Amino acid sequence: MNGKTNLYVLAAMLFVALLAMPAVSAAEGTGEQETTDGDATADDNSNTVAAAKWSAKGYIAIGAGLAVGLAGIGTGLAQSNIGSAAIGAVAEDDKNFTNGLIFVAIPETVVIFGLVISALLIFVMGA
Repeated sequence: MNGKTNLYVLAAMLFVALLAMPAVSAAEGTGEQETTDGDATADDNSNTVAAAKWSAKGYIAIGAGLAVGLAGIGTGLAQSNIGSAAIGAVAEDDKNFTNGLIFVAIPETVVIFGLVISALLIFVMGA
């Protein structure tokens, strides 16, 4: 398989793992046998709610990591092309230095936005 196919397979495996995580965490319990009275049902419900809260915090952490990581990768790819073009423009004419510097700095705002989004996810939604 080539690299692109491997990436698709890895993405599919990650997607399936993320879909299975709430079911696995909700299945974890105290190990007690169910009885006919409502106490075991109440315990199961409280365990399920607690597991769902922890699963939600896990999803928030994954989202925050993806926000910063994907923004950084995209910015790196953009800056590689922009930087080489800016160096070429400055090599031809020194007056292009300011424009080149501005064009190289513009993609950095994307990473800052990703960092702000991840901070909002962690501190506002994760609280």
